[in-house]
Formats: sequence, structure tokens, C-alpha cells
Amino acid sequence: MQDDDVNILFIGDIIGKPGRLAVKSLMGGLTEKYKPELIVANGENAAHGMGITPDIADFLFNLGIDVITTGNHIWDQKNIIPYINTHDRLLRPANYSVLAPGKGYGVFDTKSGRKIAVINLEGRVFMKGLSESPFTVAKDITKEVYGKADAVIIDFHAEATSEKEALALYLDGEISAFLGTHTHVQTNDDMILPKGTAYITDAGMVGSKYSVLGTDKDIAIKRYLTGMPEKFIPEENDIVLNAVSITVDKKTKLSKNIEKIRINL
Repeated sequence: MQDDDVNILFIGDIIGKPGRLAVKSLMGGLTEKYKPELIVANGENAAHGMGITPDIADFLFNLGIDVITTGNHIWDQKNIIPYINTHDRLLRPANYSVLAPGKGYGVFDTKSGRKIAVINLEGRVFMKGLSESPFTVAKDITKEVYGKADAVIIDFHAEATSEKEALALYLDGEISAFLGTHTHVQTNDDMILPKGTAYITDAGMVGSKYSVLGTDKDIAIKRYLTGMPEKFIPEENDIVLNAVSITVDKKTKLSKNIEKIRINL
């Protein structure tokens, strides 16, 4: 890494206790190899696959994760509401109502004194339909933070590939990296867009590779066979960690490299 480079590590959706323990066991090796100045992880499935609790957020922060992003499950654990109001390193999607608890973005100091902006957004296609457009909100926030940060990254928690691609191309050259989450499957389209923004449709998850999005396969299959609701339980075996490493040029604030990470435990 050159002196003017900024390395950022982004960890995909952490699924329940198996995902948390995998991050714990691999964090030392990841930091040694990639030397990130900031570590971001999506933690919205960290509490048994549904939401995140204050204790789990503290656990992840204590592992060395600097910023936790979330998505449509952010409110599943109700005790996170008072916590998110007092912990600005835990983000919820910025295109939720301004009346919602917490914040959707921030500019965070790195260990070397640099500043990195992290923006969390949620899609509207095939999802519950937030009132605020991620396109409008992203553009407004990007303009606000661009001059205050050495790099700007977005976690776009969305279902549709088309929505992710459209928003990324809309912001190409205005942000450093655009990282998709929510579908839990790491995609093979990591690239630098024409104007310099690093992109991947989905960073993947930290969960079982022989599962249904991290859930016990038998429970998921039963739900499809019967049409009846089932309580999701994270699969505990054959865990894989999916993440992305991004290298940003501090002078241009654009990405020089994006690398997929996939580690089998």
C-alpha cells in the first residue's frame, strides 16, 4: 500500500452466532493481510439471523469492527432502538424517515487520522418500500460528505441487481466504493466502474455455505414445501466468510482496486 492509499475492509452480512464466531476467529488474519484503516461489517442478521442487539453490537465493535451497517431487519430486536440513538457507529439505512432512530451515515476517523465516510441505504424494489428514494438521499449525502472525507463508501442493502447497478452508475466517480448486501450470495462482478468507483452487487455473508442464505436448510425447505411460516435458525456448520477489500487513492478519492475475499472455516 502506498502512502496515499486508503485500505478499507468490508465484511458481508454476519449471520447469527456462527457468523460472529467466524469473524472473531478470522479477524486477526484479515487485518494482518489487508491492513485496513477502517473495517465495516453488515450486522443486521447478527442476532440469530434477525436484527442486532446492544450486546452483539458491542461484541462486534470489540473485535475491531469500526462501523456496523444494517438494513431491513434493523428494528427486529427492539432493544436496539435506545442503543442506536447513542452509538453513531451503528448505522441504519439513511433513506428511512428522518423521524426514525439513529443515523444513516457518518464520517469516521481511522487509526492513521484519515477520515472515511460510510453511507447506509436500503433498496425499494421487491422490498417494503421506504418513502425516501435511495437515489435522492445518496446524492444529497454524497455532496455533503465528499469534501470532509478521504474516501466515501456505500452499503446498499437491496434485493434487485438492477437497482444496485443503476444507483452505482448514478454515483460513479462521486464515491469511492459501492458495496451491495442483503442477498447473502457473493457475486462475481467485482470491478472498478468507468469513473473510478469500486463495485460489487453483493459482498456475500458470513454463514454456512450449505444453507439457505445462512438458515438451516431443512427449515427453509420445509417452508417452501408447506407454505407455512417457520422460525429461521442459522446453520452452524461449514461456515464461509465473504468480504471485500478496497484500495482507495487518497488524492482522487477513487478506487484503485477491489478484491473479493472468501475464506472457508
